[in-house]
Amino acid sequence: MGRIFRAEETVFEQRKRQPECHNHIRFLQRYNETHLYACGTNAFRPQCAYIDAERFNFSSGFEDGKDRCPYDPAKGYTGLLVDGEMFTASQYEFRSSPDVRRNFPFPTLRTEEAPTRWLLEADFVGSVLLKESINSSIGDDDKIYFFFTEKSQEQVAYPSQTKVSRIARVCKTDWGGQRTLQRKWTSFLKARMVCSVPEYELHLNVLRSVFVQRGRDAQSSIIYGVFGLEWKNIKASAICQYSFSDVQKAFDGPYMEVQDGKWREYTGKVPEPRPGSCITDLHRSQGINSSRDLPDIVLTFARRHPLMATQVLPIGLRPLMFKRSVNYVKIAVHKQLALDGNTYTVLFLGTDEGWLHRAVDIEGEMHIIEELQLFDKPQPIESMVISNSLGTIYVGSDSAIVQVPMCACQRYASCYDCILARDPFCAWDGTACVETSSFRNISNLIQDIRTGSKGCKENSRTAVHRRRSVMSGDDVLLQCELHSNLATPRWTLNGRELPGYDLNSGYRVGTDGLLIIGARSQQSGSYRCFAVENSVSVLVYLYTVRVHTDTYFPVENTDTMTPSTAASPTTAPSTTPPDSPVTSHPVPLTPGLQLQTFRHMEAVYISLVAVLGGLCLVLSVVLLYVSFCTRRNSQSRKYSHQGLTVLGEPERKRSSHFEMKTITNHCNGRQGRRSISVPTFGDMSDGFLQIIPGDGQLSPSKTPPPAPPLPMPPPLPNLDYTNGLSATLPSVLRKMNGNSYVLLRQADPEGMSPLYHSFTEELNRILEQRKHTQLDLKPDESSI
Repeated sequence: MGRIFRAEETVFEQRKRQPECHNHIRFLQRYNETHLYACGTNAFRPQCAYIDAERFNFSSGFEDGKDRCPYDPAKGYTGLLVDGEMFTASQYEFRSSPDVRRNFPFPTLRTEEAPTRWLLEADFVGSVLLKESINSSIGDDDKIYFFFTEKSQEQVAYPSQTKVSRIARVCKTDWGGQRTLQRKWTSFLKARMVCSVPEYELHLNVLRSVFVQRGRDAQSSIIYGVFGLEWKNIKASAICQYSFSDVQKAFDGPYMEVQDGKWREYTGKVPEPRPGSCITDLHRSQGINSSRDLPDIVLTFARRHPLMATQVLPIGLRPLMFKRSVNYVKIAVHKQLALDGNTYTVLFLGTDEGWLHRAVDIEGEMHIIEELQLFDKPQPIESMVISNSLGTIYVGSDSAIVQVPMCACQRYASCYDCILARDPFCAWDGTACVETSSFRNISNLIQDIRTGSKGCKENSRTAVHRRRSVMSGDDVLLQCELHSNLATPRWTLNGRELPGYDLNSGYRVGTDGLLIIGARSQQSGSYRCFAVENSVSVLVYLYTVRVHTDTYFPVENTDTMTPSTAASPTTAPSTTPPDSPVTSHPVPLTPGLQLQTFRHMEAVYISLVAVLGGLCLVLSVVLLYVSFCTRRNSQSRKYSHQGLTVLGEPERKRSSHFEMKTITNHCNGRQGRRSISVPTFGDMSDGFLQIIPGDGQLSPSKTPPPAPPLPMPPPLPNLDYTNGLSATLPSVLRKMNGNSYVLLRQADPEGMSPLYHSFTEELNRILEQRKHTQLDLKPDESSI
């Protein structure tokens, strides 16, 4: 008999009790030309299976995956399929220690735990195969490198740090020892990777992600690592790059050994052939054709000396990039050829809140081109894969997979935006910002990656021109939205530059625009907002502001007259526009007329209160009647909305379908130009493809309902208001802790900018202080 829920229990309360899905796919790679190989946790009982790549279905039964896949989806894991052999690294069981394994073919290998534990609470983040046998003069074998963070075994400079980052290697053709190290690695070695900021004496000791940029051969490969701090309450990230030659020097250097319970550098004699090395032509000349032929003295030394004394230092002895207040968790690297003939390194960096940063390395300095918010809710980015053939990058999280184009040229609406962005993918063709790879003749394209300031003609950008008429004493916000985080605003009035933060001057420059505090007639004129970047000043907004000082209306010659609360007349300076209205002086009232006026107003107020009370009574009766009719109609229905939702819940539980949502077309650099400040995917036209889990069981005979549209931001006002503040603030603002050129983010649920209150807090404070001045019966100015 099915379980019966109480009537007042909602569907949301039912879902809260549902356990999290325990089947997480942890491994999915191509096995051969026709099949894929996948492994999942399967509710803490891992299983693996072969998948037909063409039909995308299981081609055989499931296999036991407890030695190939971790039981826990939260455990660090990495794996590779190399020539039909599977190499993985993780903690495979609840009570086991993390280790590196070769899972198949037979014989399987793993790391050693006694008398010296090779791994101590290791958390793996990546692995890579480097084919060192290609064009090798010594006949060396290929090696597999593993990257992880583990508990420190040696003494470190900072006792508060308990973890260190490591790189380990094993030989692909390692088969274990004959008597010593049976079914154990004979070539396992590990070394420490250092990433620190020298000027701050800050060591970032936790390795979060790694990417290996392959060169022409293994010796020219570059390793990029994302490092963070061990302390959870501090956000900071560093990107360090390492040359493969430095890694080789570390593994060819001295060993470490345990002396008196502490790890110290080994200074004794090292046996021959060198422990931990792969089989080379020298070994073969000595009759050692595999690891099983190695002498026991060599294997015993390798068993007790897995750690190297030499540390792997980054190129330049400092991070390529250091960023505060951001936790990078994933990295992908791409090389792009620019018009100047140089190849630039472009980094794709994923954060723990679902942002994607695209940065370019310009002569050792990192320049963030853009920041993209990929998901509606903040969530860590779990994976990133670059497709060079499609020109896209695939970003995955726990809730969705997003396809992001590597080109974003059509977002730059002007020559200045295109050049100042310093994007190696984009160039200006005279009319639009286009993708360089789509043009064969590049002689007419303009691009300046090194300085980002040359190539555009003056006044080539069309500025927004608005007119604003305000009353004297009003606080006015002149909006000026800057598309670049690197640009700074500069305001001028009739060609004279305005101060930025001096409240006594009557102006306040903020990230949203210019605030005119208590507008006066001498503040009328032409306001210009410039975006200053790389010594280039670009006109963005032009305002023509007119401050009116006449707020009085004509008064008829009657016995009873309404008192006027207009501001005192002021003399307009020479900067006042000639078409300003002429000030009219109010007619003073005698004391007798003022008393009669106040009595007359008292009678008018009493009448208005009586009329409004009657209207409220009538509306209350109407609302009660409508509520009664609605309740009768809802009771007469056969099914309620809540009942239908509960009945439909099992259908959604059985569903395993995915809903694919295509946001826009693919970016080719030749689409229509749009503004950079695009808050939602629906306006980007960038080729976004998002895959999200579906909740309903799709019927083959019915068309699925369309996906709900993303929330749109409030439109910017086309017409200016006569006084006071403008209707809306910018829906897209610059990210305060970033330094990217352009920021794209989805609109908030309420369509409100997250930095809305940052600039208006001071305005509210000013209005609160000025509110008390309105108690005077004869105020000298009008205010909002």
